Amino acid sequence: MRSEVSAKMQENKMGVMPVNKLLLNMSLPMMVSMLVQALYNIVDSIFVAKLSENALTAVSLAFPIQTLLIALGTGTGVGVNSLLSKQLGEKDLNQVSKTAMNGIFLAVLSYIAFVIVGIVGVRPFYASQVKDADPEIMSLGIQYLTIVCVCSFGLYAQLIFEKLLQSTGKTMYSMITQAVGAVMNIILDPILIFGLCGMPKLGVAGAAVATVIGQIVGGTLGLLFNISKNKEITLSVKGFRPDGKTIANIYKVGVPSIIMQAIGSVMTYGMNMILITFSSTATAVFGVYFKLQSFFFMPVFGLNNGLIPIVAYNYGAGKRSRLVKAIKCSLVYAFMLLFVGFVVFETVPEVLLGMFEASDEMLAIGVPALHIIGVHFLVAWFCIIAGSVFQALGNGVYSLVVSVARQLVVLLPVAFLLSKLGGLHAVWWAFPIAEVMSLCVSTLFMIRINQKVISNVPDNV
Repeated sequence: MRSEVSAKMQENKMGVMPVNKLLLNMSLPMMVSMLVQALYNIVDSIFVAKLSENALTAVSLAFPIQTLLIALGTGTGVGVNSLLSKQLGEKDLNQVSKTAMNGIFLAVLSYIAFVIVGIVGVRPFYASQVKDADPEIMSLGIQYLTIVCVCSFGLYAQLIFEKLLQSTGKTMYSMITQAVGAVMNIILDPILIFGLCGMPKLGVAGAAVATVIGQIVGGTLGLLFNISKNKEITLSVKGFRPDGKTIANIYKVGVPSIIMQAIGSVMTYGMNMILITFSSTATAVFGVYFKLQSFFFMPVFGLNNGLIPIVAYNYGAGKRSRLVKAIKCSLVYAFMLLFVGFVVFETVPEVLLGMFEASDEMLAIGVPALHIIGVHFLVAWFCIIAGSVFQALGNGVYSLVVSVARQLVVLLPVAFLLSKLGGLHAVWWAFPIAEVMSLCVSTLFMIRINQKVISNVPDNV
């Protein structure tokens, strides 16, 4: 049995397939599934916007907590993915399944934490943001976010089981789990929001229920695929005990990723606090921007999901030239994707906002906002790929430093300062300003990791 598993590991495509073909093979399914996910996030808000602008604002204000939800699951998954891929490259059979089971254990703990948040934290969270705005926004937001948090077990199952499939190169199955969950959400959204097909009209709460049902379906599929298709990993609760050393190794890479994404939550919360002083419509514009930009950024994150195990595997296997080529190819593809996003934001912002039933006020705020924010697409592609390289090579703290500097040290203070000096229109310039700083720091770290890590990897091709 051991020799059979070893033979499978020796044949793992991450160490032998031509790099560009491998990157596309690993990434395209994830890019497609992430694109579908971005689409269902947009569709979700499009349907909610048909209820009212208050409903759209309420859902937009939930974004910081939703970001934390995803940050904890994704960050843990990144740690599991990186560690598992490295162990596969090293042919470390004893640790592979242990790492997988400890990752699942951490996903369960994460779910429990957000059940508590959903029960006791949602009301004060909304109260701190809504302030003097229409009280309907708070009422609708509490309905939506409570359901999302308390029923987040599907999300955590989906995230961890997808990462297990990605770590062994089975990204096609990972794509299926995401796509099926997303399509389920898209189908259920209008049915549950507007009360179609004999279902009760649930409004904003219906959007939340559709979301969690889609996540539960995706998580269930992910479990089934891991049991039936992922032969390099054995999942069994019999005799399982949490292993402190394995958990520490997962979080060595995972914690910087969690904090990095959680910082995004703090940034979003801070921006909402700045924008609500102008109007609730300004916060709705900000929420719409996040939905729209995800349509271009999510495929790049899918590219990252394919890149990380390739870099980690070939790092562990001592194949430097393959590692370097994977990084270079990823940079090219990331630039192409975000350049398209830049062009769309600059040329048709009215069309983008029109999908969300934009009022005249929303158009007046949103069109110049999208023009300004879109500039940062021209820089962000390098920073995103660099952050993934840092994580794959076990230096996730570099990604953390870049994220802290970009979102807390630069973006929020600059946005606050510009809001006082130039008003609402000036606030949006904080995004390209922060991204230029991120580019400078990411470049310095990339040079350093090339000198200290990549150049020292043997080339056993």
